[in-house]
Amino acid sequence: MASLNKMSRYPALLLLLSAAFQASLAITDGLLPNGNFEKGPKPTELKGTELIGKFALPQWEISGFVEYIESGHKQGDMLLPVPEGAFAVRLGNEASIKQRLNVSKGSYYAISFSAARTCAQAEQLNVSVTPEFGVLPMQTMYSSSGWDSYAWGFLAKFAIVDLVIHNTGVEEDPACGPLIDSVAIRNLYPPRITKYNLLKNGGFEEGPYIFPNTSWGVLIPPMIEDDHSPLPAWMVESLKAVKYIDSDHYSVPKGKRAVELVAGKESALAQVVRTIPGKTYSLTFLVGDAADGCMGPMVVEAFAARGTVKVPYESKGTGGFKKAVLRFVATGVRTRVVFLSTYYHMKTDGSMCGPVIDDVMLLSVRNPGRKLF
Repeated sequence: MASLNKMSRYPALLLLLSAAFQASLAITDGLLPNGNFEKGPKPTELKGTELIGKFALPQWEISGFVEYIESGHKQGDMLLPVPEGAFAVRLGNEASIKQRLNVSKGSYYAISFSAARTCAQAEQLNVSVTPEFGVLPMQTMYSSSGWDSYAWGFLAKFAIVDLVIHNTGVEEDPACGPLIDSVAIRNLYPPRITKYNLLKNGGFEEGPYIFPNTSWGVLIPPMIEDDHSPLPAWMVESLKAVKYIDSDHYSVPKGKRAVELVAGKESALAQVVRTIPGKTYSLTFLVGDAADGCMGPMVVEAFAARGTVKVPYESKGTGGFKKAVLRFVATGVRTRVVFLSTYYHMKTDGSMCGPVIDDVMLLSVRNPGRKLF
């Protein structure tokens, strides 16, 4: 009791200890508990492929018509593969899966998960973490396997939150819902500007979790707002996603991560940066290919203030890159920097691809008449 009374005299210390305790409980980066659904239901909780009972799936709470699908399961003439392990779940009409998470209040996180469309054509998923939500469209298939991985970012407003993945579609056949597999989380650390770069996260090193056993990267969905982007400081201002890639599976110009512009002019990446009106700035970046078989002439367009540059790059699909520069004069206290691919590209297997950008740097120019390189 004496020690408690003594501690009560130091409320700041108590708050610090409480915060440290909460942080120790926070979930770690990687797959969520049973995030790949390999721990299955009891035989009594399965009727065919349908899960019976809201706690039939270990570590998850289900609602509505949810199926437990084994890799190789056939639906009519369609074979349903599973990207990681042997099992996935399928969400029927208005069905959802939910897991309660311990997080660090005030921190930013990115949720990554893999999803595949089955027979519905206009599928979309509602992803929410108390109290925020986002709707991720699935009409476009980017990979040839039928599976894509998606990322969604959020700010933890509470220490305990509920993650819900919900199929909002209503089909005549409830078995036409999307397949879900490999749900993971990553704690994001907000990047800062430095004296060497006025842009944040210019090397794209900070971003969502990429699954080590998949080879298609992670999609950063369109129209993601800056504050809660799964790719910190950047936003996707287009109708289609951009692809976040890593050096374990792709050729990356610098570091471990980069961005592939996979949908032509519908796939634009942007960041707003503080500038001084009338001052000259230099925007440098690397343009290349991901060594993923994406071949042909490519062009990356960069925009800032009234400045624009088109950077041609001849891809052989085996990796490589070149350096590019855009000089511009700021016209306001905030300048939007935008990148997009001029052309649409597709690999021989039918999957969407495009040029890679990396190592984006912005600096003010002291001597505008001097050549940069």
